[in-house]
Amino acid sequence: MQYLGLALVVALLALVVLLVALRVLFGGSWLLGWLRGTFGMLLVVLTAMIGLIAYEVRDYQAIANGTPLATVVFHAQGKQRYEVELQQATQHRSAVVEGDLWQLEVHMLRWSGLAALIGLEPGYRLQALSGRYLSVEQQEQARHTRVPLTNSTAVPVWDWLRSLDWSVPFIEPQTQRVSFMPLVDGAAFQVEQTATGLLATPVNAEARQALKDW
Repeated sequence: MQYLGLALVVALLALVVLLVALRVLFGGSWLLGWLRGTFGMLLVVLTAMIGLIAYEVRDYQAIANGTPLATVVFHAQGKQRYEVELQQATQHRSAVVEGDLWQLEVHMLRWSGLAALIGLEPGYRLQALSGRYLSVEQQEQARHTRVPLTNSTAVPVWDWLRSLDWSVPFIEPQTQRVSFMPLVDGAAFQVEQTATGLLATPVNAEARQALKDW
């Protein structure tokens, strides 16, 4: 709920900035000439950036202490092909991954400064599930081993801002990945946030045996 509310607040802020931009661009006379136009266009760009951030944070979830970020269970669908069940809080989804190893990519949002002082909790979003072959030849020929787990923007907002050398005050985005783990039929793992990063913990006999044999 925190991130849905945050997205609504940021979207409202974007609307306010847009209204100011329209007022600057089209209100009154153009005595200020290109200065007025330039300032108005900058406000429009700011509106777009704020709107993208609102859209981006809408599907993040707060990180709850003592609760795994996700549980993943694998079911063999053929040779080196697995259906993956992902349980994230109250959300349940499935995906198909190919290979001998799997890796989960998670995007984190951490807060600093004023945002941390008012009690905003760190958030996360499952970004992608990747498969990898042990065989070099198979890996080079593989095409669909990375499965997106989000319907977010085609170009991630944070990567786009970073490419422009821009930063958003009070927000520290980062991407973390689970180390590659073996793909085994029936294996179940819990993905947890630790002080050193993400950790996949086996939760059944199949997963423990897979790690033992690896």
